[in-house]
Amino acid sequence: MRDNLPVSNLVTGARSGERQAWDAIIERFDPLIWSICRRHGLSRADTEDVRQAVWLYLVGHLGSLHEPAALPGWLATTTRRECVRVQRAGRQQPTGTGPDVEALPDDQARPADQELLAAERRAALREALLDLPSGGQRLIGLLLQDPPLPYAEIMRQAGHPGREHRA
Repeated sequence: MRDNLPVSNLVTGARSGERQAWDAIIERFDPLIWSICRRHGLSRADTEDVRQAVWLYLVGHLGSLHEPAALPGWLATTTRRECVRVQRAGRQQPTGTGPDVEALPDDQARPADQELLAAERRAALREALLDLPSGGQRLIGLLLQDPPLPYAEIMRQAGHPGREHRA
């Protein structure tokens, strides 16, 4: 399954029991869950427990997800709540032990979360571009050329007659 499929397509496939869709969801969103756990300062063991719980919650709630495209937000909220639950349970640092090296802040957690959100935005943008008529797609492509084309050239290539600039 391709990485650039819209979230809604993956959710629909997973609801239908497609293993590839489930695998793609897990591959795409597991870094998000991991990064939230790390920001909460959970140990490796607690992080694994939270990740497992979140994926099990998703199995039970996927059918009741009203907006399939909202899956990333649902996962983030569920993960944060589960992290707080684990922290409140007092499993963070057992008595008589030193600090957990695994619970130290991770500089990679924030970028992983940001990369995931950027990837989701790119996928949404690609999906929106595909909804445009071919002329609109061509115009957007011309506007995004690197190096940038002069507007007169963009208009010419897009098939619009140029207008002379009046002072």
